[in-house]
Amino acid sequence: MINFDYQRASSAKAAVDAKAKSPSSQFIAGGTNLVDLMKRGVTAPEKIIDINGLPLKQITADAKGITIGALVTNSEVAEHPLIKTKYPLLAQAINAGASAQLRNMATVGGNMMQRTRCSYFYDTTMPCNKREPGTGCAAIGGQNRMHAIFGTSDKCIAVHPSDMCVALVALDAAVHITGPKGDRKILFSDFHRLPGDTPELDNNLQKGELITAVHIPANTFNKFHYLKIRDRSSYAFALLSAAVALEISDGNISNAKLAMGGVAHKPWRLTAVEKFLIGKPANKETYEAAANIAMEGATTFGKNNFKIKTGKAAVMEALQQASQKIG
Repeated sequence: MINFDYQRASSAKAAVDAKAKSPSSQFIAGGTNLVDLMKRGVTAPEKIIDINGLPLKQITADAKGITIGALVTNSEVAEHPLIKTKYPLLAQAINAGASAQLRNMATVGGNMMQRTRCSYFYDTTMPCNKREPGTGCAAIGGQNRMHAIFGTSDKCIAVHPSDMCVALVALDAAVHITGPKGDRKILFSDFHRLPGDTPELDNNLQKGELITAVHIPANTFNKFHYLKIRDRSSYAFALLSAAVALEISDGNISNAKLAMGGVAHKPWRLTAVEKFLIGKPANKETYEAAANIAMEGATTFGKNNFKIKTGKAAVMEALQQASQKIG
């Protein structure tokens, strides 16, 4: 790790101003991803701007929904009574992620800002367009068991690692941002990016911008489930995950939101599946058809061929599990 300057920000404006003066600087809160990347020599910011003193640690709710400050820890979100009762999908997803120790440190904003990555991104001896644009993607012809099957490009096939973000995109969350040009809001589904020709860009934040909060609109869903398939039961990224929120009345689906993790460079929203499910009976036949739709357009790279069959099974299982739960 190289030497770096350290600064504590006293306000959101001070943080934004400090970053504007030092373009290579990075904000830090829990540091669960940034410090790891710095130790491995993958990233080397000249300055670290500590934002832990900012007043962004509140969770507030009203008739329009719930707002979660960017510095609320993952554990605090998952254990908050309003989240557990009104937005249980988010609590389930967070508790499926990382480990208890990491959830106690990681913040909502930091979780969103973690790098989309794979083992080649960490290995500085290997080509990686995310780490060093123009060097190539070693994963395409290499070890790609964990890698993407949707939205890929010839520049990158890494997958976004977050569980929390999969639930937030399914719940139609919005991101509140402040920056040199003032405040703005962006849909969560538009926050993260597909790789395209610029895989080094993980999200659509503009220079100097800071996440201040996430807002989840109120909803009438009564069935939820987050399913995560992984190699071990703790501290492992998803091979595949599926987030499901349904509104079922008299045996029929009146509203549906679904997203997947472990399949793309960003949390992957299943909009075609959502449209298909609305008005259909909540039964096995419907869910089988939905699972087939979910995998349409998937492209595999050899060692991740299993993700199509497993993906269908994951979507169907998540739908069935959601339907069986009392909501």
